[in-house]
Amino acid sequence: MMSAMRPLAIFGGTFDPIHVGHLRAAWEASEALDAEVRMVPAKIPPHRPQPVASAEQRAAMLRAALAGQDRLRLDLRELDRAGPSYTFDTLASLRAEFGEQRPLVLLIGADAFAGLCDWHRWRDLFGLAHMCVLTRPAQIPAMPEALAAEVASRKTNEVAALRVQPAGKVLDMVVSALGISATRIRALLAAGREPRWLVPDALLADSALLQPYRMNRGSGKT
Repeated sequence: MMSAMRPLAIFGGTFDPIHVGHLRAAWEASEALDAEVRMVPAKIPPHRPQPVASAEQRAAMLRAALAGQDRLRLDLRELDRAGPSYTFDTLASLRAEFGEQRPLVLLIGADAFAGLCDWHRWRDLFGLAHMCVLTRPAQIPAMPEALAAEVASRKTNEVAALRVQPAGKVLDMVVSALGISATRIRALLAAGREPRWLVPDALLADSALLQPYRMNRGSGKT
């Protein structure tokens, strides 16, 4: 077993648009893990409708939202890569960049984690990173049998366990339940309303950033 190292955490999504629910969950996980968090927008999400805003527009929103702090950072590797934005490819790329020893932690919502068996090379993800499952208070995520069997020996209640090996553990973490939906934000903007207090002020300060949603009605989920 290696000595403790500061983890690098990955928070992926379409971020269509980025909102305070995303940011608050990533911030709380970063504090709890004492980890740098990379916000990784997907270019072509494999399991949901394609984003309304373009890759460039979503990257611009993230840059604005993340300005003024250095705990959460933007990582564009999925936007720069051709083909579907598979998490396996992203983690493999990070592992190649940061070496075999540094802990990597995939931050993943409980609902997404419950569907992990449908992901590309899902069992191999545990060899590349830890999983930090972000749950809401009183939420008990249900898991299919295959996933439950894979996770059983990997479960830990100790944050420290994610610092002394590079990958393989699963930790549940309760984060603030803000209940904010990108779908709802897009609907508000399409109706000509302002999503104040739902998105970072920086997105409201520059009217061009949210313009894609004022012209379109999106259909996908957060």
